[in-house]
Amino acid sequence: MTSVRSIVTGTGSYLPERIMTNEDLSKVVETTDDWITERTGIKSRHIAAEGELTSDLALHAARAAIADAGIDVQEIDTIIMATTTPDNTFPATATTVQSGLGLGHGAAFDIQAVCSGFVYALTIADTFIRAGQSKTALVIGAETFSRLLDWTDRTTCVLFGDGAGAMVVQAGEGDGTNADRGILTAHLHSDGRLKDKLYVDGGPSSTGTVGHVRMEGREVFRHAVVNIAEAISESLEATGLGVDDIDWFVPHQANKRILDSTAKRIGLPPEKVVMTVADHGNTSAASVPLAFDAALKDGRIKKGDLVLLEAMGGGFTWGSLLLRY
Repeated sequence: MTSVRSIVTGTGSYLPERIMTNEDLSKVVETTDDWITERTGIKSRHIAAEGELTSDLALHAARAAIADAGIDVQEIDTIIMATTTPDNTFPATATTVQSGLGLGHGAAFDIQAVCSGFVYALTIADTFIRAGQSKTALVIGAETFSRLLDWTDRTTCVLFGDGAGAMVVQAGEGDGTNADRGILTAHLHSDGRLKDKLYVDGGPSSTGTVGHVRMEGREVFRHAVVNIAEAISESLEATGLGVDDIDWFVPHQANKRILDSTAKRIGLPPEKVVMTVADHGNTSAASVPLAFDAALKDGRIKKGDLVLLEAMGGGFTWGSLLLRY
């Protein structure tokens, strides 16, 4: 019996030209390269240029993913964009991308789950495809997160950067087994009772301003390791697979300590963990597709590999997704 699978057929990414190193940051806020590296594993991050919008980053990544998939752009019938930093309050930044691609059909919308956004968006695309709502979806995670930062707060401004990643996901057929190419399972969660642990202190309805990121770092770390590990276990249990079956683990690039602790907790060897946090910092919804694309381009991820994605962000939101590339 055949089953519909959502298959990743193309990926792309984009990082702004400007690179801000830890040394550069030390001239802006009281910090040092050693302090940042020891606590986060981050050495540099990319910062969008003045006038460079989230939609600009997203378009670059989208075009790269479409070229990689080798499809006609007109085949895209759904655009789902994960972002916390839209160009405007409305319309959805996905519609700006849609226009930039020359498309006037299908559906285009944003979703907001902060750092978990791309895992959420990819899960939605999978649901649309399996329901017959979509045949070719463009899924994007893009952020100009630097514009939410308080550059006097060294506990947050050292963590984040800007960037975009995208995937083309297309309907295909499988046998309904774990050997199929495509998304095998996904599990999403949130707990709004913890929203004050990581948030932005502004918005259209509350202050009428954009606001800045505020975070209780220790609480975020504690919940991240536990919640992410549990979500990963869910994906493995749902498929009957084990940690040893995973070829690559592509986590949200929050900071190296969280990634190391999560891998250790689930018993995954460090050499199977894709890490880009040193060069990109935390790019929120863009971090998972950026890391995935990097591992594809350097030859680590190969066709047929079993890849585990995970993320956790403000809300709290978190989730895992298992796919065979």
